Amino acid sequence: MVMVIRKIFNENFDSDVHSSFMKYSRGEFKNKYLIHVKKQAKKTALKTSVEFTNDVVRASLLAVNGPVAVTGVIISTNDLIEELGLPIKKKSNFQGVRKLELDTEVESSKIIELMGKYPKVFFALSFKTDDIELKVKKKGPGKPGNKKEGPKADFCVLKTTNQDIIKEFLFDVKDYKEVFVNHTIMIEEMVYPSNIDDLSPKEIREQAKRKGRVIRTATIDDKEVVSEAKFVA
Repeated sequence: MVMVIRKIFNENFDSDVHSSFMKYSRGEFKNKYLIHVKKQAKKTALKTSVEFTNDVVRASLLAVNGPVAVTGVIISTNDLIEELGLPIKKKSNFQGVRKLELDTEVESSKIIELMGKYPKVFFALSFKTDDIELKVKKKGPGKPGNKKEGPKADFCVLKTTNQDIIKEFLFDVKDYKEVFVNHTIMIEEMVYPSNIDDLSPKEIREQAKRKGRVIRTATIDDKEVVSEAKFVA
């Protein structure tokens, strides 16, 4: 598993990166993909903003073998009830956006498979094992927070002894006690498909690529490190 920001710095602009960046138009987008990591006595605490939700959930589930008791919501424009094959605690549909609330036991591999099949679906799921305690807010990615406080890394909260998960998000950090990471997304150009005249507006939106840069600012204890990666995705 490689999370979206790390893929960009590895120059791997796959469908996950494309799906994650589809919501951005041309311009500068500050305070995105926030990370706060702090070492504790027995576990490491990882907190992120909403953009990392699927990455955190997928990384955590990959560390689990077998069934796990999950709670939370799956939000999608697809009707996934039959494919899930799981008891739904509550369901709603507002303007074509379906929200399924879960509180059940499921094989971790089943959720991972669905996440791979539907990269645009939002999996805000929480669960707990001996090594992992993950809490994700049960609301959609577009729900506003407290504007006075500004963006915060508090949508996903993970406490774990599994350092492989932490390394996915701190792939460029070695020694630390506490780390804050902030990303600025710069979309400088829209790259449209060559057959644009034959496509519908929806197809154009889905196939158009974004060209730009990600500026990563990491505050590692008392030291600030800035890095940058270009992308077309």
